[in-house]
Amino acid sequence: MTVPGGTYARTYENDGSGATGLADPATVSGFRLDKYSVTVGRFRAFATAWSGGWLPAAGSGKHTHLNGGMGVANSASAGTYEAGWAAADDANVAPTNDNLTCDSGYGTWTDAPSGQDAVALNCVTWYEAQAFCIWDGGFLPSESEWEYAAAGGSQQREYPWGSTPPGTSNQYAIYGCYYPSGSGECNGSSSVAPVGTAPLGAGLWGQVDLAGNVWQWSLDSVVSAYADPCVDCAYLTADGDRAFRGGSFGYDATGLLPPHRSQLDPTQRDGYIGFRCARAP
Repeated sequence: MTVPGGTYARTYENDGSGATGLADPATVSGFRLDKYSVTVGRFRAFATAWSGGWLPAAGSGKHTHLNGGMGVANSASAGTYEAGWAAADDANVAPTNDNLTCDSGYGTWTDAPSGQDAVALNCVTWYEAQAFCIWDGGFLPSESEWEYAAAGGSQQREYPWGSTPPGTSNQYAIYGCYYPSGSGECNGSSSVAPVGTAPLGAGLWGQVDLAGNVWQWSLDSVVSAYADPCVDCAYLTADGDRAFRGGSFGYDATGLLPPHRSQLDPTQRDGYIGFRCARAP
């Protein structure tokens, strides 16, 4: 789904009466962001391709529509750009049945078609998310791109859908262990919803589940403060934690706020983290 470009503040607060404390401006060129996070069924096709020998080409997965094909500007080193996939990263991808059931209570993966196919995938590493997006013809969104879509760009929304409180009826977001029964108590993988279960939570440009269900990996490494200014930028280093955004089925409402950031080692698997892909306009 198309996200038109623009400028917004990566840091802000909004209690429903308007955005305040705007800081760390970023300019984002137009791109496409998938309507849904990646499901178990979609990822199974990738896992089959990987086991059959498919590998990302070295240098693939860049924002090739930017900067004459060089991709997003690297905030970690002025005058450099994203490198794309490194052949050495092949070793960090292992979408096996054992690995994808990293959390025996909350993992959504099944190794054969099942009623879980439309459920959001979790237990996937950052490297596997990046490799999937390359295989699927896209790339991982930068933090700036992801938040721009969730904030409604310069609208600087309180939540992706606006200022209506998320409530506990799973109409706006899957969070706080309210899915499926509204009990507030998580109950294994049944607490993770099929994508699109909360349709009233769609963002300005139509993406759903930008808040809740599973956190979503982004391209960037994480630093304590944003690098300013930012024009089609991402903070890219070979090591360090990677950022994930958007809240999850088991997290409270603070995770639903577009500026909220979290981070994890890119080799780690977590039952609360999934991803979605972005694409050239």
